[in-house]
Amino acid sequence: MTGQPFQTISRRNALQLAGASALGVLAAPRLARAAVRDVAFVEAVHNLGYIDLYVGQHAGTFEKHGIRLNVSAAGGDTQAFAAVLGGSALFGIGDPTMVPISVERGGPGKVVGSVVQRAQYFGVSRTLKPITDPVQFKGLKIVTSPDPNTNYSVTKRLLTQAGLVIGTDVQIIQVTPGTEIGAMLAGQADVAIAYQPGVAQAASQGARIVFDFSNAIGPFCNTGIMVLNQTVAASPDIIQSLCNGFEEAMHRTYSDPAYAKQVARLEFPQLSGSVIDSAIDTELKYRIPSESIVVDRAQWANLIKMQVYLKNIKGTATFDQIVDNSFARKAAAS
Repeated sequence: MTGQPFQTISRRNALQLAGASALGVLAAPRLARAAVRDVAFVEAVHNLGYIDLYVGQHAGTFEKHGIRLNVSAAGGDTQAFAAVLGGSALFGIGDPTMVPISVERGGPGKVVGSVVQRAQYFGVSRTLKPITDPVQFKGLKIVTSPDPNTNYSVTKRLLTQAGLVIGTDVQIIQVTPGTEIGAMLAGQADVAIAYQPGVAQAASQGARIVFDFSNAIGPFCNTGIMVLNQTVAASPDIIQSLCNGFEEAMHRTYSDPAYAKQVARLEFPQLSGSVIDSAIDTELKYRIPSESIVVDRAQWANLIKMQVYLKNIKGTATFDQIVDNSFARKAAAS
């Protein structure tokens, strides 16, 4: 996607420090710094669908509420939730289907917020014309992240609902998350199912968007904040601080796109400013980042319907068993 889809914590902290002056980061009084708690936080893959997270970090909205996020990239949705299960991170963001999968197997997990409210994927190609009907994917090679990452799931459902047989009518090539664009540009596939800023980067190299999953699927809980039940019980104040910080960041992203673009340039310094600007414009045009931390029931239902169809879950766990919106509602009301 970017050549370096995963960044280390030290790199992320260095970027934040370097950009603090240019972005006008909220300057919390030094005497209050001692009250700020460090929190291990893992993202599935470093990408601009998570722009609200990065805006919150650079604008200081999390520290304003008493927490400092030490963010690392896990390498995929499964790995992000595994980090939460294993205790190496208190929070993880990625495909929230990981939680009902765990609960249906008798395991732990809660979703306490929404981070991406629509499918953030685009079909990108250097050779194809726009695809107006999923049947037109017949005969093509498509590259995605591995099953059960979300871009694989949405692609599989789209194809099978169109009556296409994967492996016969259409081929899906699974690659490391963040490298889909590179595989397509290298000629391994006709189309890549990818996300920003990889999509904008591909466009700068002669490719274009040929299919839009956000409108094909509609409202969709693409990314959620995943925690353990014991965290909900033992650290409600930290969860509330996180939700408060995200809610403020979400408002900032949509009300101040220029700031979001500045933040994105710091997060992806290897990309040109024009690529970053295009990526953020597309994210906001399609309303992909969540506009509120509250998990919307309709968006959640669309996600679960897809995962039941794909047989990744049975769908026996209810919304209220999986989602705890109490912290998000309080953040949205403040």
